[in-house]
Amino acid sequence: MTRFADRRRLALYSAGWAAVRALPEPAAYGLFRTLADVAWRRRGGAARGFERNLARVVPDADPAELRALSRAALRSYMRYWCDAFRIGDWTHERIVGRVRTLHEERFRAPLDEGRGVVVALPHMANWDHAGAWSCLTGAPVASVAERLRPEKLFERFLAYREQLGMTILPLTGAENVMSRLTNHLESGGAVCLPAERDLSRRGVPVTFFGEPVSMPAGPAMLALRTGATLLPTTLAYEGREPNHGVVLWFHEPIEIPARRADRIATMTQRVADAFEVGIRQHPEDWHMAQRIFQSDIEAARGSEHPGSTLAAP
Repeated sequence: MTRFADRRRLALYSAGWAAVRALPEPAAYGLFRTLADVAWRRRGGAARGFERNLARVVPDADPAELRALSRAALRSYMRYWCDAFRIGDWTHERIVGRVRTLHEERFRAPLDEGRGVVVALPHMANWDHAGAWSCLTGAPVASVAERLRPEKLFERFLAYREQLGMTILPLTGAENVMSRLTNHLESGGAVCLPAERDLSRRGVPVTFFGEPVSMPAGPAMLALRTGATLLPTTLAYEGREPNHGVVLWFHEPIEIPARRADRIATMTQRVADAFEVGIRQHPEDWHMAQRIFQSDIEAARGSEHPGSTLAAP
C-alpha cells in the first residue's frame, strides 16, 4: 500500500508539473488561485493551520479579518507552488529582474571580504527565487531540504533547485551535512536555512510572538563555527500575477554575544525577533500551517489519547 501511494503521488506530481508548465501564465496562476480559494472555503487543515498561527501575528484581528488573512495566505502559498512548477523555464533576466532588495549591502559586504553568510529565513514567499537570484548574482547558495516520499519525487525537487544553481543537501540520510555547509561558508559562499520550524526536536527554546517556540540551532552554530555573518532575512511577494516579484529584506546582522554560555540561545532569539518584524509586515506571505507554538503542539498531543473525539489535523 505504501509503495502504491508513493507511485500515485509521484504520478500526480509529474502530471501536474507538466500540465502547469504547458498552460499560459495567466491561466496557470488563475488555476492555482482558484485551488487556494476552494481549499479555503472547505476550511481544511491548511486553512485552519494558517489561521491558528496568524492569530499570533495579528492578535487584535476579529474572526472575519483572520479568515480573510488566511485566504490571502493560501493564495500566496499556491502562488509559490505555481512558481515552483514554472521557474525552471524562466530566463536569468527574469529571475534577477524580479527581485527587489532592502539593505542588500548587509549581504554583499561580508561576501566581498571573503567571508561566508548564513542567511536565516522563515518560510515566506519564494525562497527558491531568492536562492536562484543569489547564485546568478555571484553568491553561490547551499542549503538543506527535508526528504520527501517517494525518493524519486525528492530527487526531482533536488534537481529543480540544483538547476537554479543551488547546492542542496538532504536534511536526513546524508553524511557530514554540517561539514559540507561549513566548507561552503569557509570558501566564502552563502548558506540559506529555513529557521523558524524545528524538525530535529533538539532546537533552541525562544519566544516568538509572545509564546514559546523551538527553533533550529543550526544557523547560530554555523556562524559561530565558521565566523560567517548570521543574517536574518524575510521575504514578501509584490505585484500581481503573473508579473509578480519577490522582495528580500536583509535585517541587521546578528552580533556574537560576549557571554559564551548563552551565545546560541541569544543569537537564535535575535533571529526570531527579526522574523517577527518581517512577518508582521507581510503576514499573508508566511507559509506556515504546521504547529510550531508549544501550546499548539501540547494541545495536539492531548487530543490524540484514546477516547478523545478530536484529532489533530
